[in-house]
Amino acid sequence: MAVALGFLGVIAAGTALLSAPWSSVDGSVTPLSDALFTATSATCLTGLITVDTAAHWSAAGQVTVMALIQLGGLGFMTMASLLGLVVVGRLGLRQRLGATAEGRGIELGEVAWVVRATVLFTLVVEVLVATVLTLRFRSGYGYGWGRATWEGVFHAISGFNNAGFALYSDNVVGFAADAWVLLPLAFALMIGGLGFPVLLEGARRVRARVENRPQRRWSLTSRYTLLGTAFLVPAGMAMVAFGEWNGALARAGGVDGAEPTTPVRLLNAFFAGVSPRTAGFNAVDYAHFHPSTLMGTDILMFIGGGSGGTAGGVKITTAAVLIAAILAEVRGDDSVISHGRVVGRRVVRQSLAVLAAGLALVVGSTMALLFIAPQFSTDQLLFEVISAFATVGLSTGITGDLPVAAQMILIPLMFAGRVGPLALATALAARSRGRLYDYPEERPFIG
Repeated sequence: MAVALGFLGVIAAGTALLSAPWSSVDGSVTPLSDALFTATSATCLTGLITVDTAAHWSAAGQVTVMALIQLGGLGFMTMASLLGLVVVGRLGLRQRLGATAEGRGIELGEVAWVVRATVLFTLVVEVLVATVLTLRFRSGYGYGWGRATWEGVFHAISGFNNAGFALYSDNVVGFAADAWVLLPLAFALMIGGLGFPVLLEGARRVRARVENRPQRRWSLTSRYTLLGTAFLVPAGMAMVAFGEWNGALARAGGVDGAEPTTPVRLLNAFFAGVSPRTAGFNAVDYAHFHPSTLMGTDILMFIGGGSGGTAGGVKITTAAVLIAAILAEVRGDDSVISHGRVVGRRVVRQSLAVLAAGLALVVGSTMALLFIAPQFSTDQLLFEVISAFATVGLSTGITGDLPVAAQMILIPLMFAGRVGPLALATALAARSRGRLYDYPEERPFIG
């Protein structure tokens, strides 16, 4: 509840600031629906927009958007880590030992250190990426130091926090042939999308190696996240390359109307395979994607990134636990065993609950949008809904053309996608067993 109220407070403040005359280029009052949508999208690190970020918002408005992104990213990562502490503190001794053995990473008494580490790591990555982008904008595009620095900082913050906001009307399509812009953005969003528990565990292992101390085995959370990322990134790249080589990729980054070179197509296939992992930047036009590629992108968006980070979706760990459970059932095992560890039945049920809640939100919202905006195809509306729920921000270009009623559905969907999975998983993990008896077992027919 505290997380939800905190995010609501930030969204309300952002809405008020963005509604003010000084936040728009022409000095007019931005309609409440557009200000609310933008504030929610920025705070929830989504990136969907109903007004052009570059053309509509003044410098003050863009600073407000950037501040909301930073608050949303830092706030979510910090609260996710602290809620992990709360959950461990509320569990019994056996469960707490189990959580420690799993490497959930954060021990009681480390609250201040967790907050400092989160802020410090965020700033280090953002400064590094901002420096590279600033130098590129300065040397490659002739921007003055002021504009180059501003755009470098804005896009670094938007990238690390997986927000996907850009200071260009076409997002980053204009940089489709520039690896010095796309690759730093891809690095930022991938690091932010791993999740702080994984980054924290990695930092501890590095420190233990430097101090020549014995290292713990990688936790299941880190194993799932790292292995899942290592699989999904090339899989996404291959999917886009195969489906769009002569489609959307043939329109990406060509010089003077010429077809793009093979390296440029591969660069954009990589970026389009990484960005759906909740980043929201687009260097190619998703309106030109084949329906099958859109569906594959839907899957990438719905899965999302790592837990406790700036990524959205149901998370890699949720998908990995369910896959492990399916494999255990296929093998006929009594328990779910993964990487030399037993995954508890409660964890499997929690994963099912998160997945079912996500599917219910996506299906229900898509059906509602089909009634409200029948002029758009099911592919377009489903893509929009999953993008909102998974806090991705990619779009086929219909967000601003949706009826206000449809946009009002996307607003709580973005909020639920950002806060909901964390709140649901935390509540389920912290719930103590109240029933001290069991009923007789019965096996219904399955399949």
